[in-house]
Amino acid sequence: MNILKRICIGVLAIVAVIFILSLRTIPSHIEYGVSFSKLHSDELGLDWKATYLAILNDLKVKRLRLSAHWPMVEPEAGVFHFSELDFQMREAAAHNAKVILAVGRKTPGWPECHTPDWAASFSEEKEHAARLEYITAVVNRYKNSPALDMWQVENEPFLNYARTICGQPDEGFFADEIALVKKIDSKHKILVTDGGEFGTWYKARSYGDVFGSTMYLYVYSSHIGYWRYPIGGWFFRAKQNLFDLFTRKPSISIEVGAEPWLNTAIAGTSIDEQLQHMNMDRFGDILSVAQTSGFAEHYLWGAEWWYYMTKHGHSEFWNSAKELFGH
Repeated sequence: MNILKRICIGVLAIVAVIFILSLRTIPSHIEYGVSFSKLHSDELGLDWKATYLAILNDLKVKRLRLSAHWPMVEPEAGVFHFSELDFQMREAAAHNAKVILAVGRKTPGWPECHTPDWAASFSEEKEHAARLEYITAVVNRYKNSPALDMWQVENEPFLNYARTICGQPDEGFFADEIALVKKIDSKHKILVTDGGEFGTWYKARSYGDVFGSTMYLYVYSSHIGYWRYPIGGWFFRAKQNLFDLFTRKPSISIEVGAEPWLNTAIAGTSIDEQLQHMNMDRFGDILSVAQTSGFAEHYLWGAEWWYYMTKHGHSEFWNSAKELFGH
């Protein structure tokens, strides 16, 4: 058998395996939510309260992922500042919305690792102790909130991409963080997340009660520039089926990238360039992949940007989201 024939047979075998793995039921009913970050609203120069209330009142979102960013919650050592998060949790409860609340040093949003300035020079042991105190304070404060649905402990803790920023993950300490949250609040489930495209999933799925995958299509790489991952809904169905062979766990799509991924800050980039990297065709493409991915629950990333774009004469993203949320 010549080498070309062997290659063709090998390729066909791989395609066949992927096809078989991708045979997964697509849910007939899909629930949508959004992530919201005061920090991201601030980066875009928005009134964060007005943005958040518009998400609740105008989009009528009923599922939220919020973040207890450590520098925001504990700006000085031992001094806790809960007013912003109190507002978010209180309004979520008032609007009958359910919240996934992320805690830890690595919480959603660039630059990934959110360490307060006062703890930046700590030894690992001292930083770990300080982090556990902050997590204790947050969990105790919100464990009885009627809006709380589940906790997210750290964000993509095992994703290789973030190691250059956050350092090598300490799996033993991560287990300690989860154990602490469970000890303080045994009533609510714990979500652990991983990257959808390059995340290995195995370790993340072995922790917590629920697994969450990110989902990005249009990205920027310092090596190849702007590009689209050559994947569709089949990729996520196949990946879920593959890992279900080893361990079954409730899974959701926790971060669907629905704003432009740029190599510069959004607010410092022209609107025309932003629209080159996220337009309605791409927005629709992203939603189509999400809807055929096999996940029944999706949290979109970019609601602050949709609101930001309405301020710059482009309400199409916001209006499309309205339809998505049942208007």
